[in-house]
Amino acid sequence: MKTIKAMSIAAVAVLSLMSAASFAQTVTASSLTLDGAEAKIAVQAQQQGEQYKIIEASNGNVVHMTAELYK
Repeated sequence: MKTIKAMSIAAVAVLSLMSAASFAQTVTASSLTLDGAEAKIAVQAQQQGEQYKIIEASNGNVVHMTAELYK
């Protein structure tokens, strides 16, 4: 009985994490500078009424940035 209860609790925990992650939205932007790319991300977040966290940025000839939006 304890095993079934423990497995049920674990399953609920996993499902709750999965559902929270499925609502996360990522946005991307490209620009010639880091500031330019971040400004584009900020505009996208503001349009959706959310805040953002930069999760990736890379540069070569152009800066590419990815951010996760959250409330």
